[in-house]
Amino acid sequence: MDLGIAGKWALVCGASKGLGLGCAQALAGEGVNVVMVARGVETLEAAAAALCASAGRASKVQLLTVAADITTAAGREAALAAHSGYDIVINNAAGPPPGSFRDWDREAWLKAIDTNMLTPIELIKATLDGMLERGFGRIVNITSSAVKAPIDILGLSNGARSGLTGFVAGLARNPDIAARGVTINNLLPGKFDTDRLAATMQGAAQKTGKPLQDIRAMQQAQIPAQRFGTAQEFGAVCAFLCSQQAAYLTGQNVLLDGGAYPGTY
Repeated sequence: MDLGIAGKWALVCGASKGLGLGCAQALAGEGVNVVMVARGVETLEAAAAALCASAGRASKVQLLTVAADITTAAGREAALAAHSGYDIVINNAAGPPPGSFRDWDREAWLKAIDTNMLTPIELIKATLDGMLERGFGRIVNITSSAVKAPIDILGLSNGARSGLTGFVAGLARNPDIAARGVTINNLLPGKFDTDRLAATMQGAAQKTGKPLQDIRAMQQAQIPAQRFGTAQEFGAVCAFLCSQQAAYLTGQNVLLDGGAYPGTY
């Protein structure tokens, strides 16, 4: 299926690896020009080079890189300066560390809110009006399955990302936005085979003393699909949310977790 977004421009945050890279790959594969933003210069440039070398439409699109921390004002300024008008924005930033709420001070909470709530809002604010003027826009916020089913040790993430979810729920349904060709949705990943998941499992292995392969097998067994998701699968869903075909889908929290969430709604 042709998603009808070839030639559009996308800003993809956290695009050097993991889910962000999966989104950049999927969009480039649809002929979208992509500005890839990430903090690590070497990893970012290597990812962009590999994407340029890939077959299909991805070899024909424009790919730009911005080595910056998107959670800072300077980083956002650099990303926004790389192209004058984005049609697609993929908000993505690493989640805060796990722990106990008793150990988190005000600074820890403010950092989580700044990274996982206020940064996406700032990028939405900076790009939304241009999308409305052009009559097309797709904003996808990569949040977490913890928004749907909170995880006790991820309280910082639960709180900050839920704040973003509430903000998007109201903004996306504003008729001045929804009726003018702009959609805003959240994409909620469950357990995907990324570096972050690997680090989390390594930490669990060290804490419990259990072999890493046992930790991995146990976590996979908790997922009805009996496996972890791939960044490519995630990127494909993200690309669809950015498509012309998804124009009637807005203000939604799309859960992608292999069936792990046990609820009906």
